[in-house]
Amino acid sequence: MTRTRTGALLAELHAHTTWSDGVLSVPGLVDLYGAHGFDVLCITDHVCRSAAAGVDAPESGAAASFAADVAALAREAARAREQYGLLVVPGLELSYNDPDPRLSAHALALGLRSFVSVDEGIDGAIETAVQAGAALVAAHPFDDEPAAHPGRLTQRFARDPELSARVHRFELFNRTQLFSWVAKAGLPCVASGDFHRLEHLGGWKSVVPCARDEEAVIAHLRSRRPVFITVVGAETERVAA
Repeated sequence: MTRTRTGALLAELHAHTTWSDGVLSVPGLVDLYGAHGFDVLCITDHVCRSAAAGVDAPESGAAASFAADVAALAREAARAREQYGLLVVPGLELSYNDPDPRLSAHALALGLRSFVSVDEGIDGAIETAVQAGAALVAAHPFDDEPAAHPGRLTQRFARDPELSARVHRFELFNRTQLFSWVAKAGLPCVASGDFHRLEHLGGWKSVVPCARDEEAVIAHLRSRRPVFITVVGAETERVAA
């Protein structure tokens, strides 16, 4: 049954597919989130520095394929809207990794339909995405919190106020990981699942109070208007099991 709710949209703002390092295809992800009552699903597969930049990035979304991916996503988005009332939004996770975690930063570019490279650095990539109209979210912005995997220890946002000023929002929660410095600094925040595997369906999520269309969602996230957070729990955990 198609949902028509507006004004309080349950959103997954950070999700990966087999286009990068997720376990589900786009149709599989749409069916999963649609069946569990979500209103918004943002597809944010990784774009990493290329081999030409001296970095081995096998998970990176390639510029040559991104336009085709966006076109394929548009077709799947039409099915998602008709079958579930689910709004599917394209994007990228701009992923700048460095052996020094103080220099590493990932940013979600939500609503992005043109490829953005991070070969020249995360600063310029964020600015390009902002100019293209995307909403930028600092992803898993670690400070002194422990990380389960060294590749997720992205600390630059916490240590570089100039870079932080370039994005619109910060993940207060990534899955169940709390970034308390974001709350203490009073920064505009969201919560996301950073979906790669089924067990990431549960956890803290965002509720965006706006109309159910992409323009309204992106405009809201680019603003400082409130985004609420909620926890999605037992039902999805049973499915994940």
